[in-house]
Amino acid sequence: MKSVNLSEKFDKFSDYWAPRVIAEMNDYYFKLVKVKGKFVWHTHDDTDETFIVLDGELIIEFRDKTITLKKGEMIVIPKGVEHKPAAREECQIMIVEPKGVMNTGDADDQLTAENDVWI
Repeated sequence: MKSVNLSEKFDKFSDYWAPRVIAEMNDYYFKLVKVKGKFVWHTHDDTDETFIVLDGELIIEFRDKTITLKKGEMIVIPKGVEHKPAAREECQIMIVEPKGVMNTGDADDQLTAENDVWI
């Protein structure tokens, strides 16, 4: 057991939309991600996905609505729900999801990041 300093971990990378694993609990990973611009429409058919905004503002589009999350807010997106995250300015988020989940879910896209990279 050891503590994890989120600021120090965020300082270790600069690329957007490329999750970095910082901790594991049971079969779940805690991932830090810097986001800016628009992501790709995608779903995760087998798992829910949690977004926690640590700094900035995250916009999540759904087919029927748009939700904006500010620092200190979170959302759990149920499995199978199509969504498209975006951020006008750099936003720092934590994602909680099972090991092995690809960032682009069912979409094969240029924003598909290398999976399960630890920092």
